[in-house]
Amino acid sequence: MASTAPPPLVDLRDLRLETACALAGQAGSAIPPPGMAPAPFLQGLIDRLCDLSLKDPLTGLANRRHFQAVLDAEIDRVARSGEAALLLMLDIDRFKQVNDTHGHVAGDRVLQSVARTLAQCVRPMDTLARYGGEEFAIIMPACQAAFGKAVAERIRRAVAEAPVQIAPGTWLEVSISIGGAYAMQWIRSSPVLWTDRADHQLYLAKAAGRNRVCIEPQPDSTVSAEEKGMLFEPLYTPSDWGALGAMNHSGNAP
Repeated sequence: MASTAPPPLVDLRDLRLETACALAGQAGSAIPPPGMAPAPFLQGLIDRLCDLSLKDPLTGLANRRHFQAVLDAEIDRVARSGEAALLLMLDIDRFKQVNDTHGHVAGDRVLQSVARTLAQCVRPMDTLARYGGEEFAIIMPACQAAFGKAVAERIRRAVAEAPVQIAPGTWLEVSISIGGAYAMQWIRSSPVLWTDRADHQLYLAKAAGRNRVCIEPQPDSTVSAEEKGMLFEPLYTPSDWGALGAMNHSGNAP
């Protein structure tokens, strides 16, 4: 017999929340006031910790964990809808020289400045992330092949036209190289393959002299109307000889 006893109440004094609250404060929003009821307080704290776990602490952009989750979802969406989607991989040119010459504090300022510029270039529907080190990534849903190169060039120019102040009276001109690849439409590819294709184009942009864009032509992954229909049909359709009647409430066929 199911228990009808009420669930036990949580006494916040029994929990060690100091570290959790300190971390939640890094998310950039107010910590829930301790006077709140336990359930809303804990939910607010959990929400802020989740937000923090998906952000890069230096730039405030989405981190690689968030990027991978969005990438998986976008591959699934493109496989079902056939819409175009572009993945851009961006790398700050000669970033190691910035750290070696001016120090890591200056390098951090360059990363933060580039991140702000990139954030001004993307749509709300796009996902901009710090991929790692001096590399960024942008997932751009519904980006047609006719516009991809122009969009990437606009982003490249925006960074090149925004010098970074690393110290009073000291400015650095910064450039980025960009590689891009379109998702395979109507085909369920993998995040690794899509990222590798964009990374290869980034390598070509670096090898061609940096501060440039290389976009892979959109692959021809068109399928027939019949094949599109198969994507949405049930996985199993019983044949005539094996078809069973609907089961009645007693579990037997009528």
